[in-house]
Amino acid sequence: MKKIIIVTFTACILPFSLSFGEGRDEAIDAVLQQIEMNNKELKANSQLISSQKLENKTVNNLPDPTLSYAHLWDSKNSSETVGELVVSQSFEFPTIYATRGKMNRFKTGALDAQATAFRQQILLQAKEICLDIIMLQRQQTLLSERLKNAEELSAMYAKRLATGDANVLETNKINLELLNVRTEARMNETALNNKLKELTALNGNQPLSIGNRPTAEAIGSMDYPVVPLPTDFQQVSDELLAADATLQSFSSESEAARRQISASKQGWLPKLELGYRRNTESGHPLNGVVVGFSFPIFENRNKVKIAKSQALNIDYQKENAALQASSGLWQLYEEARNLHTSMEEYARTFQQQQDLALLKQALVGGQISMIEYFVEVSVVYQSKANLLQLENQYQKAMAQIYKSRL
Repeated sequence: MKKIIIVTFTACILPFSLSFGEGRDEAIDAVLQQIEMNNKELKANSQLISSQKLENKTVNNLPDPTLSYAHLWDSKNSSETVGELVVSQSFEFPTIYATRGKMNRFKTGALDAQATAFRQQILLQAKEICLDIIMLQRQQTLLSERLKNAEELSAMYAKRLATGDANVLETNKINLELLNVRTEARMNETALNNKLKELTALNGNQPLSIGNRPTAEAIGSMDYPVVPLPTDFQQVSDELLAADATLQSFSSESEAARRQISASKQGWLPKLELGYRRNTESGHPLNGVVVGFSFPIFENRNKVKIAKSQALNIDYQKENAALQASSGLWQLYEEARNLHTSMEEYARTFQQQQDLALLKQALVGGQISMIEYFVEVSVVYQSKANLLQLENQYQKAMAQIYKSRL
């Protein structure tokens, strides 16, 4: 028997290759917009941030005004009485309120940045699920092709077995291949359905709508978003770090801590009290003004040291967060660069190969054995599956890199 080795490729892999220029992510954007509106965690976090902002403002509130009245009488002559009414308002030195106001503005900025970081994390999670759906849909297409091919071979060898042109071993080999493909297709479909459920859960368990098409079909039929690998990642890294919401939060917290130090120093200034006093003796009322001072000899002790330590703590956290963020970006870039290189190698190799149909024709024509056929087919389909995984990992790495743009 004449034997030939055919290295194969099928046209269906072309949409999965490096043709990023044709990719669009309108469906993904539509999903992210709906999740941003409906996600329960985002709604809960929004209320938490609002409450924390209001709580910060309460620190700068004035104390409650006080009102007191005293009624005195002479123990020997009950007709001799004295009444005293005092209404007063205490407050700290005025400059402290201005300093706290600036501090609260920085705290508000930090809370807004934290809310942005939390929102970006939720949307990144949703986007990664969408990318998984695209991959699983493409895997399903690949498995459907493989299943169709296995079914045709199974039917053909069943007829050959009946006529004596094939043996039981070859027929069993094909039937096992058919069983394996069916199992993989079921598992892939289960994984796809689970991803859709995850996406629905992120949407507050509300059904997602993308035009008039089902979510899985709308997302899965889209090309991956256009995300070219940066040529000058140092510049991109600097821009991303400047836009990093977590780092912005630490910067605002650091500025707020500086204002807290100033406020603590001003805590040594006296507290003031102003009020009105009315003293009423029998037939002779007296009116006057109440002025008081409170000297913080004990209350402000060690508060400046505490504020300075807290400021240093935030500064160290800020520096560490910047280092971690920069390192994380470069690690993701290195991962994406290696993935991109592998994808290009697969694309170049696939473009030089022949079609799977030739391999099937060689098997049917008796030019190769069943063992050779399955060896070649396994290599081809494994290579296609590898490319799908590489594309998915690349897209996820780039999504994490550009998380601050969500």
